[in-house]
Amino acid sequence: MAFDDDAWDPWPPEVVADRLAGVDVPWCVAGGWALDLFRGATTRSHGDLEIAVPADRFAEVAARFPECEFRVAGGGRTVPLSAEALRAHHQTWAWERDADVWRFDVFREPHDGDTWICRRDARLRLPYAELIRRDPQGVPYLRPEVVLLFKAKALRDKDRVDFDAVLPLLSTPQRRWLDDALALVHPAHEWRRQLS
Repeated sequence: MAFDDDAWDPWPPEVVADRLAGVDVPWCVAGGWALDLFRGATTRSHGDLEIAVPADRFAEVAARFPECEFRVAGGGRTVPLSAEALRAHHQTWAWERDADVWRFDVFREPHDGDTWICRRDARLRLPYAELIRRDPQGVPYLRPEVVLLFKAKALRDKDRVDFDAVLPLLSTPQRRWLDDALALVHPAHEWRRQLS
């Protein structure tokens, strides 16, 4: 079977949330979709859908999608699941066999029990009860300040637009958390001036 890395037709977050209803795993929508769930509106098109799960609970999430083949993504390609690939890369893409498209991307995140550990700096930790919020329909999403921390690395145009749109909606504690996190991960980051 050939996998086209550009063949994305992502499900909307609600589809994944319906499929994961009742699963006893702390999971959440991440990336740009998480910011839209925070804002309560779809503000731009999304080329993919990312969710975050505790790394060692990935199998429980994957089991809810028997029509999908999961492949580890990293280094510009996808490879079959293996212990070595899972250790080397944190992303796992879900390929729907019958549709021949990628449906969503699973970020397998480090954690210690009920506490999330940031893969960029292990000093950044939050209990899942604080890390995950829910929109009015109950779809879980990653806190916006944490999403922005991850978006800060690449600084693509869409990441700058997301930051500018979300910044006015962040509370003082959220801004402080993001500034403190950037001080650890990207100390000279341009966003820090706007957060103070």
